[in-house]
Amino acid sequence: MPNVARMYDFYLGGKDNFASDRAAAEQILRLFPNTKEGALANRAFLRRAVRHVVDSGVNQIVDLGAGLPTRGNTHEIAPDARVVYVDYDAVVCAHGRAILGGEKVEILQADVRDTDALIERLGKLVDFERPVAFLMLALLHFIPDDEAYRVVAALREASVAGSHLVVSHAVDAAPDTSPEALQIYRQATAALNLRTPEEITRFFDGYELLEPGLTFPQDWRPDEELWPGSNIADFGYVGVGRKP
Repeated sequence: MPNVARMYDFYLGGKDNFASDRAAAEQILRLFPNTKEGALANRAFLRRAVRHVVDSGVNQIVDLGAGLPTRGNTHEIAPDARVVYVDYDAVVCAHGRAILGGEKVEILQADVRDTDALIERLGKLVDFERPVAFLMLALLHFIPDDEAYRVVAALREASVAGSHLVVSHAVDAAPDTSPEALQIYRQATAALNLRTPEEITRFFDGYELLEPGLTFPQDWRPDEELWPGSNIADFGYVGVGRKP
């Protein structure tokens, strides 16, 4: 079965994917040729957002729905921070542990939708009495509405002031072809749930949405960093919130 984490690895140009993942990803690319550029934009946003979190004094980062911890991921951007990668797929977690080897990070196999168990297990790996940054990049669009908002609210309530929420979320950029793309993901390990910008903004209820607000990935505090397809804007929206 195609795995969304390994498909994403393929979009990023990684080698940690199988033939079934590549076949499904190629189907998506035929429908949305800019998907690889969108993945690169998302990864560039991750780097800038993590640097902001660390500069804000947060040294605990929980990367939810992390997929494979490949090159340029959170633990390399914030080498002095406590980083916990969370994914529900056993194969992805086992593969991730093999990739990381002796790195001083944790990989936790858990379903983010089971918030009570997730928070209990995270409590053994991070200190919830201090600020924590929750990364939810390209994750929430794989969770249905009621569950998605409930998960974010539970993590917000479990954390203290100064904690951060980092989100990237796909939108319905091409209504004529989206149904076919949605069907491809239904046959993979997770189905897509596309949302409007207003619906994505709701995830930041209870947070202060930091400037420049909800925006395209390449427009969130851009720096001199250059990457292929830097003008691509149809991947979706991103935002960073801080709990007051």
